[in-house]
Amino acid sequence: MALVYQPMMQLSGILFSLLGWVLSCLTTYLPQWKNLNLELNELEIWTMGLWQACVVQEEGGMQCKDFDSFLALPPELRISRILMFFSNGSGLLGLLLSGFGLDCLKIGERQQEQKKRLLLFGGMLVWISGVTAIVPVSWVAHSTVQEFWDENIPDIVPRWDFGEALFVGWLAGFCLILGGSLLNCTICSTEVHPSPVHYSVAEQQDQCQRLETETRP
Repeated sequence: MALVYQPMMQLSGILFSLLGWVLSCLTTYLPQWKNLNLELNELEIWTMGLWQACVVQEEGGMQCKDFDSFLALPPELRISRILMFFSNGSGLLGLLLSGFGLDCLKIGERQQEQKKRLLLFGGMLVWISGVTAIVPVSWVAHSTVQEFWDENIPDIVPRWDFGEALFVGWLAGFCLILGGSLLNCTICSTEVHPSPVHYSVAEQQDQCQRLETETRP
């Protein structure tokens, strides 16, 4: 049964990891990390991402402007850029290593130990990629909540709210963590697989010995 479930777990792990990596790259470049809706002009919605700020108008579409300086950004956006780049890079490397370690891949069939190591290391990188994707998204969300409920800011001042990119980033981190965990679980199932066979053979030998002793006059 483990031989049937193991390729399915590996395939599921790769698919979840690939989906999480694509969503993580999408989160990095989406400009909707923060949304600002002006009550004085409800036809305009301001958005802010890691790279640019945009204004969405019902009649004029979307107009964006790139940030002039990296150092001029708030601390959470500066660190988020670095962490998201690290997440995308480690996720891509983990996918490549895990792909070479899959059992369904005919390359390196005689080097099973090396394939297991590649699969294990790739799964760990994917898992780390998911954590590093969740951290910046949660940090920006935390700072947005603090600013939204800051009593020192007058009520008439517009406040930033959660953007769609935050929810995409949380989903990306969850898929990456799930994919990396599934890939690592296949290594554990591979290591414990031979033990049931060993026990079944031992039980058959015991039964044969009992039958021999019973049939002897």
